[in-house]
Amino acid sequence: MPRMEIWINPACSKCRSAISLLDAEGAEYTVRRYLEDVPSADEIRAVLGRLNLGPWDITRTQEAVAEELGLREWPRDEGARDRWIAALAEHPALIQRPIITADDGTALVARSEDAVREALSRDRN
Repeated sequence: MPRMEIWINPACSKCRSAISLLDAEGAEYTVRRYLEDVPSADEIRAVLGRLNLGPWDITRTQEAVAEELGLREWPRDEGARDRWIAALAEHPALIQRPIITADDGTALVARSEDAVREALSRDRN
């Protein structure tokens, strides 16, 4: 059975809900408090590849630091990809949460109960 890792901010209600559901289902997982154990640019790149998303797709553009950086004005194309990834690595609060990765190479942004259940169903296959 694949193991999962979940990137969380303990202050986030969606993260707490995801953890509760994983626990209720008896899932095996490890927790990464990504604001303290900050992912490197390479780790973010790897997760984006698994999610099949661009860095702008997992960026919390409502955060104050996003406003300071002017992120909403940044281009969302391959030429700007490394700039976005660098911003996420430097300011992890910008990373959307929770993100669940599994040893089978899959990943998803688990902001809903349905997304957590999808991760669990993948884990059981």
